[in-house]
Amino acid sequence: MLGWLDHAETGGGAAAHALMRDQAVRLAAAGIAVRGALQTSDAAADECHCAMTLRILGDDGPDVMISQDLGRESRGCRLDTGALESAAQRVLETLPEAELLILNKFGKQEILGRGMVSVIAAAMERGLPVLISVAPQQQAEFAEFAGGLATKVKPADLDAWCDRATRLRAA
Repeated sequence: MLGWLDHAETGGGAAAHALMRDQAVRLAAAGIAVRGALQTSDAAADECHCAMTLRILGDDGPDVMISQDLGRESRGCRLDTGALESAAQRVLETLPEAELLILNKFGKQEILGRGMVSVIAAAMERGLPVLISVAPQQQAEFAEFAGGLATKVKPADLDAWCDRATRLRAA
C-alpha cells in the first residue's frame, strides 16, 4: 500500500508534516513499529532560510540536518543532498523491524530518482505500507513514479488508512 497526503488538502507542507508526526506518535503508542523520516522543522510561508532537519523513526541516532546555510542573500537550493542520502541509508537500516513507513515528502530529489526513492522501493518490495506527503507541484511526477499503486488519503481518513494498512500487514 502506498498512501499519499496532498499538501493542498492539509493546509500546506508544515501541516502535512504535523499530521504525519501525530500519526507516528499515535501508532507507536499502539505498539506499531513505525519507521521513516519526518521533518522536525518547518519554515513559515514567508521564511526561506530555516534549518531543515529529519528525525529518523526507529533509530537512536541524532536528527539529520538536511539544509545548508548559504547565507541570507542566497537564491540557490539549500538542500544538502549528501545529508539526505545519509538519512535515507539510516531509514533503510530500520526497515527489517518496520510495520509502516512514513516519509515527510516526495520532492525534487525523489523526482530525480534520489533521496528516499530507494527507501520507498525497498519498503514496497517488502510489502510494507508507505505514507508520504506530496506538494501540488510534484504530484504529476509522483503519479508517474507510483504507476497507479498510490492511494490519495484525505486528512480526515488518515487514522482509518493507517489502521487498515497495519492490520492488512499483520494478516
